Amino acid sequence: MNILVQLLLAHFIGDFVLQPGAWVREKERRKIRSWKLYLHLLIHGVLIILLCGNIQYWPLALLVMLAHGVIDVIKLYAQKDGNRSGWFIADQLLHLASITILWFLYLDIPLDLPALYRSSGMWIYITALVFITLVWAIVMRELMQPWTKALNDGNNDSLNNAGKYIGILERLFVFLFIVTGHWEGVGFLLAAKSVFRFGDLKESKDRKLTEYILIGTLLSFGIAIGTGMLVQYLMRPEA
Repeated sequence: MNILVQLLLAHFIGDFVLQPGAWVREKERRKIRSWKLYLHLLIHGVLIILLCGNIQYWPLALLVMLAHGVIDVIKLYAQKDGNRSGWFIADQLLHLASITILWFLYLDIPLDLPALYRSSGMWIYITALVFITLVWAIVMRELMQPWTKALNDGNNDSLNNAGKYIGILERLFVFLFIVTGHWEGVGFLLAAKSVFRFGDLKESKDRKLTEYILIGTLLSFGIAIGTGMLVQYLMRPEA
C-alpha cells in the first residue's frame, strides 16, 4: 500500500505542483511537438523513483510514464474549448486508474474479483450511490418542474445546472454522515445551507422562492437520510 500512496503523491506533485501553467498552454498549442510534454513525463518518472526510494522501481516508473503520456496525448487532441472541464476530470480519473492498475500488476497483488463481485455490500453501496446522485437528480427535476417554471417565468439568474450539482453533493454528504453514524453532520450541513440561503431569501422577499427552496431541501435531505438508513439496515450482520 505504501508504494501506491507514493505513486499517487508523485502524480499529484508532478501534475499540480511541478507543472506551471505556461507548460500546460504550450502543450495545448504544440501538442506532441512540445518538449514540455516529455519533460513533464520525465519529472513523473524521477519523482516515482525518488519517492519510492529505490532504483529497482524504474520499470514501474517507466510504465507509469508511458501510460501518463498516452492519456495526456489523447486529452491534448480531444480537448476543445467547450469540453475542457470534462476532459480535465476524465484525464485525472484515467491517470489514477492507470496508476492503480499498474501497481496491482507490477507488484502482483492478488485480487479476488469473483469474491468482490459476489459481495452484497459492494452492490448495496453502488446502488445507493447511483440512486441518490444520478437517479434522484432526475426525479427531483421532474417533481419540481411545475414550480420551477412558475418561479423562473423565463428568468434564471443561477449558474447552469448549479442546483443539480449542489443537490448531488448535499445528498452524498448526508448519505456519508448517516452510514458512518455522524448524525450531527446532517444538522451542521442543514444549518450551513440555511445560512447561505438566508441572504437570498431575505433580499428577494419572495414567498414562492422560500417555499421552493424548502421543498427541494426537504426532499433532497429526506431521500438521502432514508437511503442511508436503509443501507445501514441492509448491512447489518443479521440482515
